[in-house]
Formats: sequence, C-alpha cells, structure tokens
Amino acid sequence: MLVLDGSQGEGGGQVLRTSLALSLVTEAPFRMKNVRARREKPGLMRQHLTALRAAAAISDAEVTGAVVGAREVTFRPKRPRGGDYFFSVGTAGSATLVLQTILPALLLAREPSRLVLEGGTHNPHSPPFDFVERAFLPLVRRMGPLVDMVLERPGFFPAGGGRFRVNVAPSQALAPFDLLERGAIRSHHAKAVVAALPETIADRELRVIGERLHWDRSALVTETIQDAQGPGNVVMAEIESQHVTEVFTGFGERGVPAERVAGNVASEVIEYLDAGVPVGAHLADQILVPLALAGGGAYRTLRPTLHTRTQAEVIRIFLGCETGMREAGENDWLIELSSKGHFQP
Repeated sequence: MLVLDGSQGEGGGQVLRTSLALSLVTEAPFRMKNVRARREKPGLMRQHLTALRAAAAISDAEVTGAVVGAREVTFRPKRPRGGDYFFSVGTAGSATLVLQTILPALLLAREPSRLVLEGGTHNPHSPPFDFVERAFLPLVRRMGPLVDMVLERPGFFPAGGGRFRVNVAPSQALAPFDLLERGAIRSHHAKAVVAALPETIADRELRVIGERLHWDRSALVTETIQDAQGPGNVVMAEIESQHVTEVFTGFGERGVPAERVAGNVASEVIEYLDAGVPVGAHLADQILVPLALAGGGAYRTLRPTLHTRTQAEVIRIFLGCETGMREAGENDWLIELSSKGHFQP
C-alpha cells in the first residue's frame, strides 16, 4: 500500500483528489496522512468527502476515514465501472472537483457513464463549469473519449444548489498529444453573470474588460440568473484559438469592487496573450493526469504553479511518469511527460 503525505506540495485537497483519481485507474490502494494539512481548517471538508465517496461508489472501494474533519484516510479500490451515478456535495462545495476526481477512471471504464452532480458550479479556487466545458473537455475529447456536460442550474458560494449532467463514452486507451502552439485567435468574448444581485455589477465588470482588453461591446454579454438558490457573481473571458480554448474567471466577493474583480481577469488574459503560449496556468495542471495516463505529451504554458508541480509529484508516485518542466522564454515554459505507453486498465 502506498503511504502518502497530504501536506506535500500545495498541501490541500488536490493531493487527495489526484491520489484518488490515480488509485482508481491503477487499482493501487493508498493511505494518506495529514489530509489538507496546509489549510486553515485541515482534514476533509464536505466536497472532499463527497469526492472520496464518489470514488468509492464507482469502484466498490474499502474506505476508512470517510467523515468530515478526518486527517487520515485509506482507500482500497476494485476495478472502476461506468454506469448511472448521482453525487451531491450538500453544500456550496465544488461539484466540478468531485467530477475531476472520478472522470479519469470513467474515461477508461468498460461501460459508458451518466452522471448527475449537485453543489457549487462556480466557486473561487476551483474550476467553474464553463472552464471544464469549454477549455478542459475539448482536450479530453481529443484523446479519444466522448464527454459532454450540461448545466441545469448554477450554484454559487455560499448557497450552492447547482446541478449539471455529464455523459461519458470511454475509450480503451487515451491518445497523447502535443500542444505547443496556440494558433490564430478565432474569437474572444466575455460574460458577466449575476444572480440575485444588481445587473449594474455585471455592467461595471464588462466595462473594465472592454477597456482593458480593447474588446468591442458586441463581445461583452450580461447574463441574469433567475433560479439560483442564492446570490452570486462571476465574470469570464474566453479566448478561442485554432488549437485550444482558454477561459479566465473572476468571482464577486463581498467588499471587493466589481472593477477589481474584472481587472484581475483582464490582467490574466493580458499575461496569457503576451506570453504567446497555448495553455494557461490552471489548464496546465488539469491536463497533466489525462496526458500521464495517455503515456506522454508536451505543452507550452506560463510559469508552472505550485498546483501543477504538486500534480506532477503525485503522478510520479502512482505511475512512475516523470514530468519535465523547463523555461523556454519569458513566462514561456515547456512541460513534457515521459512516455510510458498507453495505460490500459
């Protein structure tokens, strides 16, 4: 049994989620101590517990420590299987992170899967639904599996209550790819979403996006959500290029001016465009696991984050796959995964 330290690297929930994802695929059991040791409230929170239970559900795993607050867990999976599943976080915790935990195994399962997930869909510090749908899943589909997702209702922090569906048609193996060039930019647009909040917040955010990025008003869209269970605000900027789509996101917070929220998003977009790389900082760590399971691949990105480096270390522990990271230019890094051959469970 592998013994892991949850305080390594970024020391948060990502270490557990990636360990669960790779344990499912490899059927390698593990014990993790110091779960989320570097967080203000260490141990399992509701969304991490839901991810743990979801991983157990698709693999009939034996689990210990499956309670809120647990700082040590053990996980002994059997072969994962596709099927119909429903997972609810029960709070505003991120439902997209629950999906992130079990999706790699379902991509390689023998059976298709139909999932319904409830919880937060647009949360700070986690991939929002739009990022997963527009930036991440197109790269997954490039690898062979067919995956689509539909948002039924959004869920914002702190009320939650979001819901989305996911359909997965798996592949016997994942095909690796290189993503070294962005290609020509085909389109760009920004959307500001408000739920149970004044529409003027969205207008202020889009004004900043338009001014900072020099985007025409026709590329700026306001969306008002009528059926959300609580108030929320998110502003997203999307860059669709020939070889990749990137999504940059900012979340409204109490006491933070709308102009600052949008300004941070605009700064991320400018950094990405100026660097000339195809893969943004968040997408860089999201695609590491599927590429490792495909046996290799390479992409250019911004300076790797601690999340990306942590992801690479957990991948090395489970798969023996080394991840090379070297600076190719100013804010231009090449990430390469060593070839281990297609992973076939």
